[in-house]
Amino acid sequence: MRASDLLVECLEREGVEHVFGVPGEEMEDLLFSLRDSGVTFVPVRHEQGGAFMADVHGRLTGEAGVCLSTLGPGATNLLTGVADAHLDKSPLVAITAQGGLERLHKESHQALDVVELFAPITKWNTQLNDPDIVHESVRKAFKVAQYEKPGATHLELPEDVAGEETETRPLPTRERVSVGAPEADVLERVKSLFRGAERPLLIAGNGAVRTGAASQLRELAAAKDLPVVSTYMGKGAVSDDDDHSLMTLDSGDDGEAASAIEQADLVVTVGYDIAEHDPAEWGLGDAAVVHVDSEPAEVYEAYTPDVEVIADVGRTLEALTDWCVDVAVEFDVDWYADLREQIVADVSREPAPEAPFTVEGVLPVFRDVMADDDVLVSDVGSHKMAIAQRFPTYESNTCIVSNGLASMGIAVPGGLAADLAVDTNVVAATGDGGFLMNAAEIETAMRVGCGYTIVVFVDDDYGLISEKQEDHTGESFGTKLTNPDLVTFAESFGVDGYRPESAAELRAVLADAVGGDGMTLVEIPVE
Repeated sequence: MRASDLLVECLEREGVEHVFGVPGEEMEDLLFSLRDSGVTFVPVRHEQGGAFMADVHGRLTGEAGVCLSTLGPGATNLLTGVADAHLDKSPLVAITAQGGLERLHKESHQALDVVELFAPITKWNTQLNDPDIVHESVRKAFKVAQYEKPGATHLELPEDVAGEETETRPLPTRERVSVGAPEADVLERVKSLFRGAERPLLIAGNGAVRTGAASQLRELAAAKDLPVVSTYMGKGAVSDDDDHSLMTLDSGDDGEAASAIEQADLVVTVGYDIAEHDPAEWGLGDAAVVHVDSEPAEVYEAYTPDVEVIADVGRTLEALTDWCVDVAVEFDVDWYADLREQIVADVSREPAPEAPFTVEGVLPVFRDVMADDDVLVSDVGSHKMAIAQRFPTYESNTCIVSNGLASMGIAVPGGLAADLAVDTNVVAATGDGGFLMNAAEIETAMRVGCGYTIVVFVDDDYGLISEKQEDHTGESFGTKLTNPDLVTFAESFGVDGYRPESAAELRAVLADAVGGDGMTLVEIPVE
């Protein structure tokens, strides 16, 4: 078979169902190999959108999403979404076409050193310069991308290699290599810290969700009534409906979660890395810190754990829970109750019916009309901060936030990927700035037959940047925008568009949209 046929057979062996990308002439063989396979190629409107789709697929399923581009500008357009997946620990495999090997030693049309370009934003990447290495390279790309901690990998396929014959065949997939159980002596050091603590607190990070350790985390919290604070990417690891949840880390040092961390005398981080939230804002004080993760903590003066448990997160939590149940260690279980009560009151408070719309005021309506397992995909901007901190989340992987790279433009393509990946309702929440960056993917969603709700918060501004400028200088510059009529814009794609003008109308529109089967856009002007 041709190398391109082998590559696609390898994708089938890996269980790939969709490949998102933009076609190019250098990938002609690969495109026709996809046509004749069980893998669905989804042509998108911009490579960045395709990479975001693969990124969100990986976040939601734990299986590597796949994106595809041609050489040169196609590959550079792919970079942002690949980098987003890499920093958010989302498994992704990027495939780029390249010109023939005979012209890569010299300056030639659209030729860039794409492997070198992708090196800083991938766990591993290589050029497929021989058809007989395709099977090994594809297997390695998926194995490395999906191994804890996951991330992005990249394969470059030159057009002449794609058409060459090979007798090799796909390698069998194997059960993923897992991290081992915690070492007994390290666990004893953690137990010693628990014995000396009165106010232990747990911080749930991305790894608590990503490794499927949410149930073990909930059991540990319940065993001794331990409070849990989540990072933006750890939302849902412990249900915010649970009395142990103090919801999400604040963006500063003056919120209830920060107050709880300041009062704690033992902080156990679970699946956390410092790209998620700066620990310099936590006010750790003299609290002992335990780091539970699959990899050692980054070296940072604001985060120097007393004990690092480098092991399978779920198995570590199980061991601690078993010990907590068996021993007579007791903690103060009332110290965080008032903080929990204040948080719940803050996030559930709805504005007066006649008040102007705000993101914070709309979020309680979101929560009411969405089921516990519905998925909210947030874009990046001031609305993301509100969603991260004020949107109660009840199940793992039901609030998707771009955080490591924090890239605008992810919501619309991310909503498409989520709609293909889950059986529940999907809402893509975005600001007007991020929306128009990848709004063209609405056409892709309609063509593929998706049905999800896009909510656009409109303030004619890059609002988060304005806020920061005004905090620093008292004024803002370079942040103002204008927008088209977004309802008409949506309708031009065949999407139902709405612009509610009252609180009652907003609730009715969102309830119908989220519970419906078709594509809907809801424009909400906010102050």
